[in-house]
Amino acid sequence: MRFVIVTGMSGGGKSTALKLLEDAGFYCVDNLPVPLIEKFIELVETPNAEIQKVALGLDVRTDQNFDETNSSLSQLRKNGYHFEILFMDANDNTLIKRYKETRRKHPLAEGREGRLEDGIRREREVLQNIKEQADYIIDSSKLLTRELKEELERIFLKNEEFNNLIVSIMSFGFKHGIPQDADLVFDVRFLPNPFYLDELKHLTGNDKPVQDYVMQCPEAEIFLKKLQDMLEFLIPGYIKEGKHQLVVAIGCTGGQHRSVTLANEIYARMRNKGNYGLNISHRDVR
Repeated sequence: MRFVIVTGMSGGGKSTALKLLEDAGFYCVDNLPVPLIEKFIELVETPNAEIQKVALGLDVRTDQNFDETNSSLSQLRKNGYHFEILFMDANDNTLIKRYKETRRKHPLAEGREGRLEDGIRREREVLQNIKEQADYIIDSSKLLTRELKEELERIFLKNEEFNNLIVSIMSFGFKHGIPQDADLVFDVRFLPNPFYLDELKHLTGNDKPVQDYVMQCPEAEIFLKKLQDMLEFLIPGYIKEGKHQLVVAIGCTGGQHRSVTLANEIYARMRNKGNYGLNISHRDVR
């Protein structure tokens, strides 16, 4: 039987992950009281049990001491039970945005006027131990639901080798500011700008005429080959150092034409090239 513990930051995507695992054929249980976890595993692991894949959601609650959860999981391992831990995470800015959108109160924000930032900080401290034990860490900060589904299928259905790194390729416009979460920033304003051609001005790098115009410049192909070579050199090092999120930002003036074209190209060339997650976004395309 395959048994997966799904935990992580509140707002990190645990509920979505459980729903996707349920769609993939897992028997999912959310927020089972800690004292019942071992009894539950005993029941589903009986010889005649028909359930072969189980996912159990665990999260931080104000009425539950998470130290008890850590102790319970440690005891399960000592008793010979095998399970995997999936830790859903997101950066603080993303968590704050998600909480504000839902208008929910963070479970560890103390008092009626408890600050969201303090709750997130406390939760990270509480979950540090279980995060260090996690078999899989997925940063959902920049993942669409479709991309999260692909990651989970890769791990739990296709059983492919998994590294806890999500590479995000992002186009942007310098006139709107450099993305705050960018790890690597590349400036492609050295290429001819389609904005100055009337027939291309109102299109974007998602449109073939713009792509053809940008890619006909020899420097565009040279840049892409050098960028791909650099990323293929850097990514294994980031994986080795335990980095979970790498944001590669490609910028032009307005974030509509050149950066979008080249972001699409590098994404296409690196997709399915390694055992890490890869996604793409265009910050300033409207």
